[in-house]
Formats: sequence, structure tokens, C-alpha cells
Amino acid sequence: MPRILLTQAIGDAAMQRLAGLGEVVIADDTSAGRLKELVATAHAIVVRTQLPEGIFSVAPQLLGAIRHGAGIDMIPIAEATARGILVANVPGVNAQSVAEHVVGTMILLGRRFSRIVSDLRNPQAGWAVARAHAHSGHELSGLTLGIVGFGNVGKALARICHCGLAMNVLVANRSVIPATTGVTQQDLDRVVTQSDYVVLTCPLTEQTRGLISAARIARMKQGAYLINVARGPVLDERALLRALQTGHLSGAGLDVFETQPLPRDHPFYRLDNVVLTPHVAGISDESMLRMGLGAVNAVASILRGERPASLVNPEAWEAFASRFAAQQH
Repeated sequence: MPRILLTQAIGDAAMQRLAGLGEVVIADDTSAGRLKELVATAHAIVVRTQLPEGIFSVAPQLLGAIRHGAGIDMIPIAEATARGILVANVPGVNAQSVAEHVVGTMILLGRRFSRIVSDLRNPQAGWAVARAHAHSGHELSGLTLGIVGFGNVGKALARICHCGLAMNVLVANRSVIPATTGVTQQDLDRVVTQSDYVVLTCPLTEQTRGLISAARIARMKQGAYLINVARGPVLDERALLRALQTGHLSGAGLDVFETQPLPRDHPFYRLDNVVLTPHVAGISDESMLRMGLGAVNAVASILRGERPASLVNPEAWEAFASRFAAQQH
């Protein structure tokens, strides 16, 4: 019977289907050492946490690594490919959840909710003080949204913000995007300097690591906002912190960080113009169901020796096919 390792549990409906494919094991510890122990006898691994380098060298039976979601930076792809291990993901299924999270964060920031709620709950401040913050709040309609990365999340966000909120939408993307109503593609520096809200939705690659540098943050509009639902290392967090402390930026919404979990002593916690969430933008009942079922379908395909719907490393196919055939004899 195939052995399927989960780095973390997935939704109940997906778990039930997965159980029909083989023996399911949920990691009791996601440290590098423990994951390497558990993967040694696995035929597939469903990934919801960072995999350590070298993990595939101790997994002689492993056929596939399936990302429970879209971002594949958690998987050492080159190492998997070299060993004939297929890597698959489930792109697009959480785009609506992430886009709605961003819109909610924009409203929280723009309408000064953190300060209002804090002062309303504070006996030393109270109703009148809390209410006064509303006078510096603003509507989103008519403002300019800059989206960095126009994948599934960026497209969903652009649609909601242009069609639903009457925002002007600028997009920075490495490749030319198809003509999209209400969306204008510009180079990254123009997007950064012209936008009231800059939202990072790009994948983490060597090209995007450090993309939003101190220099680019300095070019942002006075009083603008920055929201990161991409990956922490895309952004220079120290430069962002300085921009928030000096008032150059009015606020930020951060769902991802250079170090996760975010250390409890991090200065971001002490700022009342920052909305912090623990990497949950893509998590909702609906998206978790879609991600879970998509991951199970990919596992099923790989265990049958078939190409999964979203194969990340097709160059590994021939080596995989040879290994799969050998395991059947």
C-alpha cells in the first residue's frame, strides 16, 4: 500500500479521499530531521511547510511532492527533478480568498480601524477619541491600486477593485499581460511611485527576492500603503519599518514575513498602522476544500504513474516513469 506523508493535516473531505489512496501519515514534527525520517518510506508527500534541502536524498520510494496551494518555493525543485520526483501544485484555487483578504486589509488600513478599535476599548480614550480617527479615513473609490505580479491572485484582485470599487489599477509584471479592462501595465518603478496602495502578489524567485527594496519604498507616494501577500523575502522589511515609523507610509498589511512565525519581539507588533496576519490570506473554508481536493487528485495521478494536472517539473517525467515502472515489479 502506498504511504502518503502530510507535513500538516488538510481538510476532512480531502483527508477522506486521500485515505482511499493509501496509508496516510501526518508529520508530528516539521523539523528538518523529523521530516527526513518520515519521508524515508513515503511514496508521496503533500507539502504545507518548507521542505529542507537534501530531503529527497533520503526518500528512495518517493514519486511526487505535491504543494497544497500554488507557491512552490517550499519545495527544492531542482533536487526533486534530479531524482525523478514529480512536483505538482494547485494553482489558482485560493486566488479569490487572497484577493478578498487584500481588499479587507485595504479597508481596515484606509478607515483607520486598528486605531478606532484600540481607542474605543481603552477606558483612557473611549468613544469620542476613537470616533475622531474616522476624519482621517478615506474611501477606496478613485484611488490607484498597484499590483506587483499578475497571476491568478493579481487578476482576481484587479477585477474586484476595478469593477467593484472603481479603483484605477496599475500592474507590474515581467511578461506582457493580456488586454484587461480597467488595467494598465507599467514598469515596476512607475507602479510604485503612482499607486496609493501597492500590493505584492508575485511568486518568490531569485528575480523577485528583495524586489521591493529600500530605494523602491522611498519612491512610494507620501502616505501610501503597502500590502504583502506574496512572500516575506520579496520585501525589505527593515526599510518598510523605517518608512512606517517616519510617516512616509501611512500603513502596511503583512500576511507573510522573512521569518515565520514572526518573532514576538518584532517592532511590527508595536505599530498601530500595521495589520498583521499569520500567513492566512489564502485560507478559507472554500479555498481549503479546493486546495485539498486538488492536491489529492495530484497524488492519485502520480500514484497511478500519470502526469498530474499541474506538473511543475516536466523535465523529470522520463526519470519518474522509469522509477515508477521499477516499483511496479
